[in-house]
Amino acid sequence: MEKKRYAPIIAGNYADPSVIRVGEDYYMTHSSYKLTPGLVIWHSRDLLNWSRVGAALPHYEGDVWAPDFVAHNGMYYIYYPAGRTNWVVTASSPAGPWSKPINLGIKGIDPGHTVGPDGKRYLHMSGGDFVELTADGLAVAGEVRHVYNGWRYPDDWVVEAYSLEGPKITVHDGYYYLTVAVGGTAGPPTSHMAVSSRSRTPWGPWEHSPYNPIIHTESRDEPWWSKGHASLIDSPDGQWWMVYHAYAGGFHSLGRQTLLEPIEWTSDGWFRAAGGRESLDQHDRQRYEGETNVVQQGVSFRDTFAGSELGLHWQCEGVEPSARFRSGNHELVAEAASEEAKASPLLYMARHERYSAEVEIIVEGPAEGRLLLYYNDAAYLGMGVNERGVRHFRSFKGYGTMPNDQRRAFLRLVNDKHIVSFFYSFDGLKWHRYDKVVDVSGFHHNTFGGFQSLRIGLDAIGKGRVIFRNFSYNVIKS
Repeated sequence: MEKKRYAPIIAGNYADPSVIRVGEDYYMTHSSYKLTPGLVIWHSRDLLNWSRVGAALPHYEGDVWAPDFVAHNGMYYIYYPAGRTNWVVTASSPAGPWSKPINLGIKGIDPGHTVGPDGKRYLHMSGGDFVELTADGLAVAGEVRHVYNGWRYPDDWVVEAYSLEGPKITVHDGYYYLTVAVGGTAGPPTSHMAVSSRSRTPWGPWEHSPYNPIIHTESRDEPWWSKGHASLIDSPDGQWWMVYHAYAGGFHSLGRQTLLEPIEWTSDGWFRAAGGRESLDQHDRQRYEGETNVVQQGVSFRDTFAGSELGLHWQCEGVEPSARFRSGNHELVAEAASEEAKASPLLYMARHERYSAEVEIIVEGPAEGRLLLYYNDAAYLGMGVNERGVRHFRSFKGYGTMPNDQRRAFLRLVNDKHIVSFFYSFDGLKWHRYDKVVDVSGFHHNTFGGFQSLRIGLDAIGKGRVIFRNFSYNVIKS
């Protein structure tokens, strides 16, 4: 019998979650890679329904990987690696505004902050390394040293690599619990996992949990693959939870999604997965609707571009969206760029195995307006509107044009479990199917690298400008 796949709390490619609680409010951020604005801040009151409330990096500051969201003495910090060093940004509110990044000048990835019994601040990093920080947390106070050797899984387990990453410290009942990811983050479905160790200090000595691995995909038959990279969080009523990421089985193209699972503390002072996740699935179906920056897991979404500011559901790679895209008066206007320039499309995160996307496009001058599916600048496909009509294209080839001289068309793409079809209309009423259908199941990290996902894009190439109206993302019901 097919195992039920419960809903993620944030669907789409939102990996390496780091979460804090401030009273009854939860805040979370993730790896943002090249996506700008980066380090988007999410807010929730129940750990299930999340809305975007800000971004810590309005400008591109390098490829951002696994961050650590920290609350300390009334201030908020996000530590993150980018550009072969580590950085920190600060704010007086978890929603921001955030400071400019400060370079800590240390190598390593996946920083994890804690405060020792001596009152000093420290960062753990990948590989089991560790460094002291200054009292303000904005600089390094000592030399990096190795303090932790992780738990080892059996030699016959099928994993991508050992790759000790993602250290997160939780202080509970006099112990420092170090939760790390091992096994590699993609590769075989059984690669990733989260394991735990504890010590009376953040520098050891460590003992490994008898319940390791805390989470792990044991078979490709499971609904979620490569489960790992966990952060622990408690709720005001004393319950404890584990937030982590995983791939939907068979859908690496959607990226690593954010999941939630309860944990329980044992009589001997360890934590383990508590089960009972199916009961949360009923609550997962209750989603916000209609608000611009709210993630909508199971409902359709429309952006009419009414306001002058683009919502945080839109991002570009390596540059802020305002560099080429302007919103307002129910239009999105894009300045065209040459295809050779590899300027980033405006990207919207796909979140479902079955969905469609639709937009109206008007072109001015020798430009082409595009609705596309984009993995990176070497792997993309879609449809374009130009002065000659509508055509299908892929990163390696262009196809025949369906002639029309109106410089205006409605485009729709349908992704039905990796099988993508394309449709066009010149009046918004009568639709035609383009005579090309594509299998996009291979558009993912294990093929192209980069840990990205296949996202929906709007773009303008050539010369002139392109106007987009009424973008919609629609879930196809099973």
